Amino acid sequence: MADSLRAGDVIALTEVYDTYAPFLYDYCHGLLRDRVEASGALRNVVISAREHVDRLTEPARLRGWLYAIARKECMRRRDSPNRHTGQEAPEAEDELTQEQLARREERRLLAHSALAALNGRQREAIDLSVRHELDEVDLSGIFGMPLEETLALAQKAREDLAAALHASLIAQNHWKDCPSVAALTESWPLSPQTSTALVRHVENCPVCGARETPPLPPDRLLSVLPIAAIPADLRLDVLTAATAEDRAGNRRAIAAWTEPFDEYGWPLPYQPTAPRARDRAPGKRRAPLLAAVAVGVGVLVLCAGAMAWLGGGNDGTNAAASGPVTPGASTPPGGSAPPEPIPTDPSPTSPTASPTESKSPSKSPSPTASKSASKPPTSRPPAPPTTSAPRPPKPGTLSVSGCDMGRKDSCTVTVTAVGGYVNWQVTGTSGPIRAGGSGHLEAGRSGGVQVARASGFCWGSQTGTVSFSSGASATVTYRC
Repeated sequence: MADSLRAGDVIALTEVYDTYAPFLYDYCHGLLRDRVEASGALRNVVISAREHVDRLTEPARLRGWLYAIARKECMRRRDSPNRHTGQEAPEAEDELTQEQLARREERRLLAHSALAALNGRQREAIDLSVRHELDEVDLSGIFGMPLEETLALAQKAREDLAAALHASLIAQNHWKDCPSVAALTESWPLSPQTSTALVRHVENCPVCGARETPPLPPDRLLSVLPIAAIPADLRLDVLTAATAEDRAGNRRAIAAWTEPFDEYGWPLPYQPTAPRARDRAPGKRRAPLLAAVAVGVGVLVLCAGAMAWLGGGNDGTNAAASGPVTPGASTPPGGSAPPEPIPTDPSPTSPTASPTESKSPSKSPSPTASKSASKPPTSRPPAPPTTSAPRPPKPGTLSVSGCDMGRKDSCTVTVTAVGGYVNWQVTGTSGPIRAGGSGHLEAGRSGGVQVARASGFCWGSQTGTVSFSSGASATVTYRC
């Protein structure tokens, strides 16, 4: 197909569109969260691919190369103050029964909750490798990262997803067994903050940590995420724009947006235009930015698709699937230019991933060979002096309120963080009651600890206390 494109075969262009356009559109929609922008991005991808295909040194990597062009185009569009927003594409239809739709929706909520614990770049990497079936060599070219870093990213993303899925399954099926889990999971699907806190809790809670959950491979988990439906009339528009003789000037301008390329013919990561980088030191290239993620749709690229789980959450490294992608932005020292926008959580309802650009890739001459980093000299302007350093979060105190079960079997003790954040834990009980759990509360936030009456003979009114690590205690009463 790549060789036919190089020869100028128009039929090959239609084959490229028919083979890859639905998947590329879903990916672009996960990054842009708008069907108008996604359609324009796909049109420019096809045009740029036809204009630049002779640069690609490994024709077998055509598919991954197309995704690399798509990502750069989407990042360029995300940086535009005039971008179109607010019109998400409908979901591709499936012929499912009402029972099957209900079951799928339940699994989607689980997928959104698990993906919410990942940062934007991780969600995008999972989406590209699992749903779009691209390997690490392709991901290296798409993200503009050395292969070694890409392998580490993919491995860590899978490990973190497994931990988040384990925690989400506990929250979904065993929340009654742990008061802290019940307090954390009052709403569903979980937000990025709650999902991250839940993973931390499960890792440190002896009850939840010992709980086994059924294995669920990533491909099955992500298979329920929504896929953006490509407009039926887009094919004619794209192919006309890519071949009409009177649009040759437009095609040259569009193709120029994809430049520059590396020595293997892959587009280098997107960089903000000069006006947006006006504070950058003259004559010097800009260093890779940290990725910042928007909350978003933050409730999912669900998936990159999913139609959006790529996006959301602060990447912490450098960015993107949907990311569905998920989950504020951070400015590099010196405040020179805003970080590159990251795709959104193909997070389902999910956090959107906000990719940032990283080192340019150095690809191997064959699909099996490794890549080495090809890193141009970079520098960034010094940070201006600040008047004061940012203050770290201040710890607070734990306020607790007792409860009365009456003649019921349980009640909830309320815990509240006053004056700052609080890490709390139940350290014991006295009297005929049972309780346990731990958690983290931000300033002003409240949670709950479920307290149950102890089994055994009971007569009249009973009183017990629940003790916490802060030294506070709550009184619990019930009647027999």
